[in-house]
Amino acid sequence: MFNPAKIRRIAVNTGGGDAPGLNAVIRAVTLAALERGWEVWGSRHGYRGLLDLTQLVPLTASEVRGITHLGGSILGTANKSDPFEYPTKTPEGAKLVDVSDQIVRNFRARELDALICIGGDGSLRIAHKFVEKGIPVVGVPKTIDNDLSGTVVTFGFDTAVTTATEAIDKLHSTAEAHERVMVVEVMGRYAGWIALNSGLSGTADIILIPEIPFDLAKVCEAVMQREAAGKHFAIVVAAEGARPAGGQMMTRGPKEAGREVLLGGIGQHIAGEIARLTGKETRHLVLGHLQRGGGPTTFDRLLGLRFGAAAVRALAEGKVNVMIALDPPTVKTIPLSQAIERMKAVPLDCDSILTARSLGVCLGD
Repeated sequence: MFNPAKIRRIAVNTGGGDAPGLNAVIRAVTLAALERGWEVWGSRHGYRGLLDLTQLVPLTASEVRGITHLGGSILGTANKSDPFEYPTKTPEGAKLVDVSDQIVRNFRARELDALICIGGDGSLRIAHKFVEKGIPVVGVPKTIDNDLSGTVVTFGFDTAVTTATEAIDKLHSTAEAHERVMVVEVMGRYAGWIALNSGLSGTADIILIPEIPFDLAKVCEAVMQREAAGKHFAIVVAAEGARPAGGQMMTRGPKEAGREVLLGGIGQHIAGEIARLTGKETRHLVLGHLQRGGGPTTFDRLLGLRFGAAAVRALAEGKVNVMIALDPPTVKTIPLSQAIERMKAVPLDCDSILTARSLGVCLGD
């Protein structure tokens, strides 16, 4: 039984792809825990600090001073260091080895009382496995893709959408000047939240998301309808996980050990097909990690601070094996198992989809 009165020392880590707002969460966790008289230790690069204890570092008020507005993570992060399938060099070559028991031993040897895990779907699934091994966990939802169920929004999403929208805004003038079709590929592996929100906000003409397999004929028809109406340019926004009807997501190279397959290339493919089928001059742009970089927006800074402070409050109240979630106007906790049971895809009847259709935006179907 977890006893919050006995908490003396906690750990915090950041895993998976980075997202603007991570440092705000780290700062809030550290200061809120120090206010309660707890020690705070940061595990560098995901779980590496709990595997190699030289990478487990103390966090003090001075260590987190002035970091709320910074992008990245002062603890670093990792998206190919799953402790249950840890890439390890052996005499026989690289292998995936389960090192989770060593992490549990180190956690207990350092007399840590709980772990605050800041991460997305993959990181929180790993955290849940450690729950099953006896480590008390509080998860904090982080992903620019906004695909974690149980919370209205994840921190990092607003910044990513803002970055993508600003890029789309800038493309309008050059697309119109050269009478080109511009295809913008944004992040969004299995969920089209970034593409949909930035595409609508940036007044894109065509938005392609993973939830709606697209028909290239419909896409080209939308381009030519604009041409016939005297609008000789078009803006297409495509999530990296968008795929043609009956087709597959496009990938870049073979799958690396211990990480998900890399997606990419759909923007270039769509641009090439539009040029071939319509004769229109077409260009493509991949925003890539620009969406992860830079300082967080005001919304993400505040959300990160709220989530971090709420994670410490949850521990103090004896709530473990939960995830912090935004349920406007409040922040609450939900069971960690519930948070990872399904991915939050874009509902096809949601207001943003209905808005896009009402505005005449082509969704590829």
